[in-house]
Amino acid sequence: MDIKSFHHVAYRCKDAKETADFYTDIVGLPYTLAVAEDIQPTTGEDHPYFHIFFQLEDGSFLAFFELTGQEPMGRDDNTPDWVQHIAFDVGDMETLHKKIAHLDANGIEHKGITDHTICQSVYFYDPNGHRLEFLVNTTTDKMVNDLVAAAKPMMDDWVATKKAPKHVSWVHENVNH
Repeated sequence: MDIKSFHHVAYRCKDAKETADFYTDIVGLPYTLAVAEDIQPTTGEDHPYFHIFFQLEDGSFLAFFELTGQEPMGRDDNTPDWVQHIAFDVGDMETLHKKIAHLDANGIEHKGITDHTICQSVYFYDPNGHRLEFLVNTTTDKMVNDLVAAAKPMMDDWVATKKAPKHVSWVHENVNH
């Protein structure tokens, strides 16, 4: 495989300082580096920006752009807010419970723990309206094998019917929606 990992994933933010404080103090990621320009280097457009990066344990980054002179950021009203989100694997249930306690102590509303069978998740929002997820991966080798085996048949069924294929319905059988 030619692609080794993500280097970074970038989103827009309303306020770089508020975002940096949230991601360091609430999420627990180190604010690692920043770049800024008046001219966007790939397009040549006059778009001043401040680009901030938070490093994850694997060396990848989550990044944000604060833009000046632009319309206020919004979201795609045609996409439900639960679709686009950033999920962080926190490693174990003890850490997940610590993260929940930290959210509570800081007055951050959250939903969870949601049992997805393949992971246990807590959902909340950053100050920019981006949905975030802390999760613990609970996938077994058998689950992975079953999910991999079902991927192509599920795609074929989805393309043919545009209805949710039930090949791996076991993933959410016990989830209260």
